[in-house]
Amino acid sequence: MTIRDLLALPRPTLSYELFPPRSPAAESTLEDTMRMLAATRPDFMSITYGASGSTRGTSRGVVHRLAEEHTVPPLAHLTCVDQSRAELVEVIEEYLADGVRDFLALRGDPPQGQTDWRPHPDGLLYASDLVVLLREVAHAHGLDDVSVGVTAFPAQHMVPQFRQMGLDVLRAKQDAGADFAITQVFYRAHQYTRLVEDARAQGITIPVIPEIMPLVSERRAIRAEQLTEVRIPSALFSALESAADEDAARAAGVDFAARLSRDLLDAGAPGIHIITFNQHRAALELVEAMGLVRD
Repeated sequence: MTIRDLLALPRPTLSYELFPPRSPAAESTLEDTMRMLAATRPDFMSITYGASGSTRGTSRGVVHRLAEEHTVPPLAHLTCVDQSRAELVEVIEEYLADGVRDFLALRGDPPQGQTDWRPHPDGLLYASDLVVLLREVAHAHGLDDVSVGVTAFPAQHMVPQFRQMGLDVLRAKQDAGADFAITQVFYRAHQYTRLVEDARAQGITIPVIPEIMPLVSERRAIRAEQLTEVRIPSALFSALESAADEDAARAAGVDFAARLSRDLLDAGAPGIHIITFNQHRAALELVEAMGLVRD
């Protein structure tokens, strides 16, 4: 059953985001995290893919372990960054040969040190082009049971001068064959509902899964704001900043994330996708607070 099929069921999906480990210690931590998260019986877990394909091998290894050892459907990320069309075809074919049937197609951010987006000379320009390529490769291998996700940006949607451009991009991804979207991080429920309402008004009908980041420390909040350029709510930042210890800070972050998640599900969100930073504790506490653990 693909993510496209899961989103047609009358219940919210539960999923997590992981990233490939970069050291033996990180490898051990990730294995513990996958085991703990798999116990909640999530619908899928996504695995990020480094710029320039820098984590190609380790990303594929995590995808394989999720499917084989933990029996959790993997959502494989792919980006257009610094890769030729031929290289992307090779990666897609490797994943398909491993049994992967769910992909998240991203344009990707410029590599570190590069300020503007420049495609590979023989590569793809937009995420919608990657959606088309995924469909073409799957079809060439006689595979129709492949689902493709893309990204959406609720916080940026609130900026009037970017609103229509973002909707046009999302429609282009849908027209290219995308089955669903997962948002970038945001912290206000109305940002999500406004994006979905505006999208529906313009004929964009794919399900949009909100991504939730339970912030567990002041340091993590500062780093998240730097990476995403999405401002942390002042009340949340103050709670993290004034927390007496790590447990209190994590509790404040989980509480905020749980309230946001409930508001989103009440507003009709088709599921919750949790960023874990390859750590299980806050993610599990969030799932428990929301009552989303599967029987």
